[in-house]
Amino acid sequence: MKVMAELRAGDRRLARWSIAWGPPWVRRFAPAVEEAAEHTKLWWAAAGVMAAAGGWRGRAAATAGVAGMAAAQVLSNAVAKQLYRRRRPPQEWVPAEELQDRPDSSSFPSGHTAAAFAFAGAVTPVWPAAGAACAVSAVAVAAERLHSGAHYPTDVAAGGAIGLVAAVLVRAAPRLLWRRVL
Repeated sequence: MKVMAELRAGDRRLARWSIAWGPPWVRRFAPAVEEAAEHTKLWWAAAGVMAAAGGWRGRAAATAGVAGMAAAQVLSNAVAKQLYRRRRPPQEWVPAEELQDRPDSSSFPSGHTAAAFAFAGAVTPVWPAAGAACAVSAVAVAAERLHSGAHYPTDVAAGGAIGLVAAVLVRAAPRLLWRRVL
């Protein structure tokens, strides 16, 4: 029990620090990242560009990315958020200008981070260069979720883990289904 209490306290301390941290340009850059990640717009746009400009590899990467993102959304938002209800970091920790777009859903796990990591994780095996670019964007989304006060660090870590699991499941699903058919 004491270990869990210490972990929770550390999570809260790290959340407070990440909300307060950063030079002024971070506060100017974060809303653009949040807007791009909202409703998975960034990942749909990336899939469109890959499919249009990347030939067969781009279409395969876009398909894998969208499938991973969809699986992560189901796992994080429809399953995990329903199983574990967690309040968001206290409003007092967050600058007033960041409070207007605060979600009402459970803080745990971060669905934005899950979608971001799933998309990047599913794209990378198909098209490593595109996957690397998506991974940089996924890390920016995760950092923004912390910095904006929308999530605790453990929410973001769990979202990242769920996203990577979704990417692995999407990659393995065709082989598993094929084995069942034969």
